[in-house]
Amino acid sequence: MRNCKTPQKQRILFVFIIIMALTVGLVGRLSYLMLARADYYGARAKEIQQRERQIKARRGRIYDRNGVMLAGNKPVSTISVIYSQVKDREEVIRVLSGALGMTEEEVRKRVEKKSAREKIKSNVEKEISDQIRKKDLSGVVIDEDYKRYYPYHKLASKVIGFAGGDNQGIIGLEVKYDKNLSGQSGCILTTTDARGIEIEGKTEERIEPVPGDDLYCSLDVNLQEFAEQAAKKVMKAKKAKNVRIIMMNPNNGEILAMVNEPEFDLNRPYEITKKGTFSEKKKQDLLNNMWRNSCISDTYEPGSTFKVITAASALEAGVVKKTDTFQCPGYKMVEDRRIRCHKTTGHGTETFVQGVQNSCNPVFIEVGARLGTPLFFSYIKKLGILEKTGVDVPGEALAIMHQQKNVGAVELATMSFGQSFQLSPLRLLTSVSAVINGGVLVTPHFGVRLESLDGSVVKKLIYPEKKNVVSKKTSEDMKVILESVVSEGSGGKAAVSGYRVGAKTGTSEKLPRSSKKYIASTLGFAPADAPKVIAVVLIDEPEGIYYGGQIAAPVISELLTDALPYLEDSKASRVSSH
Repeated sequence: MRNCKTPQKQRILFVFIIIMALTVGLVGRLSYLMLARADYYGARAKEIQQRERQIKARRGRIYDRNGVMLAGNKPVSTISVIYSQVKDREEVIRVLSGALGMTEEEVRKRVEKKSAREKIKSNVEKEISDQIRKKDLSGVVIDEDYKRYYPYHKLASKVIGFAGGDNQGIIGLEVKYDKNLSGQSGCILTTTDARGIEIEGKTEERIEPVPGDDLYCSLDVNLQEFAEQAAKKVMKAKKAKNVRIIMMNPNNGEILAMVNEPEFDLNRPYEITKKGTFSEKKKQDLLNNMWRNSCISDTYEPGSTFKVITAASALEAGVVKKTDTFQCPGYKMVEDRRIRCHKTTGHGTETFVQGVQNSCNPVFIEVGARLGTPLFFSYIKKLGILEKTGVDVPGEALAIMHQQKNVGAVELATMSFGQSFQLSPLRLLTSVSAVINGGVLVTPHFGVRLESLDGSVVKKLIYPEKKNVVSKKTSEDMKVILESVVSEGSGGKAAVSGYRVGAKTGTSEKLPRSSKKYIASTLGFAPADAPKVIAVVLIDEPEGIYYGGQIAAPVISELLTDALPYLEDSKASRVSSH
């Protein structure tokens, strides 16, 4: 009998041990989950029991150099419905469709959709959402939001850019500084039941958004308005395709004005002014063209304005002196090519300085030949011609240039007076700035500093520069020569009463040459001995007279006549510190 009972006791003991082991294991696992993993599972439970609604951060504002707001925010709302909490669907449909300008059918689809929360409309004006709020409709939720607003509408539109419906930057400064401007979204956490339906009467948790930083830029509203008015006037008078203007401080690269006429309304960026019915692809092409900043994104043959670079390079290299004499019979033979001067009868005997004043092609062909291809390329590289400027807006174009190994005598000749290659207006303006500012190649820019909403955190934006790209001696000589272009040469119409002005005019024929379409341009700066401002004007496809000295130089005069007295005001000349 004992032998029969012993196995039974052993089995009972074995079962007991297994039960104890399982119990200990379960207790251990529970202890681990309740103690070591309590935070994790508590958070998971909270996630299941809560619904998150995003609160958009206030987007940072954009100000001009004197603290004038260029881009701000208007309070708007997002209207949603919670299906399970709507008591009178017909009333909700009727009120929302009437207030939001939507059809009852559109609203009904959303109101009757069995979802936890259904958005009806976003970017609703505050006045309208306030009216809806007064109706106290069960199940209708109104969340506060922001919409970008541009108080000057078209002013500097292709520079400032705009933000889309989600407050994300699309073009211009808005997209370049999007990370700084956008801030950090917050959220509202609402308690829900097991089915994900919000529980009425439960307190909401709110995580406040962090507003974006404000951007202070170098644009000056007054100078921008001066420039846009001048552009509109000459565009209308010459029935031009477009007009581009840039005004910049040549000493530090701060861009004071940039015009791409015609501009567009930043508050209605998707509104195409061209009449007609377009496919989606054609519509997008038209929008992209409308938004395009041609001052930095498009290239052109600079023509005679590039002679500033050739002249500075030759003086710096020592291959020419100001008193050297040249002969101009009205053309220059280069290999088998007869390259004409704009004065077909010729300028006769002239000094180097007179050659610049007269914008004489034969003189510059000879100067280019003296430099030779390797030396010519070494100086245009030093002056940054072959690189992007690094401007702080997207879409900058690189110069379209011959490869050095492919440049023969004819190519060198045409390059010396600004033909057979292309660059952007900003690239030319920046390189010429180095010629007249003592030899410093600056980085053109708009952004000056970033500030937090309360002004407690300020980040000054710093840009690289290269010194000694030309000597101070060459810079001084070039300022004197370019001043003489206005006082004695082809740039006389750029003169400003009471001020010393330096300038260089240009006229370039667009490709194909057979089209007989031109770009008239002029570069100008003042005061000539100590420049505070440099500007370039480009008039694309003007009708009638198309010479830069005749139609673009007067625009430079008009710009500087307005800008110089204004910039002499010390308050307007500094970047605002508030």
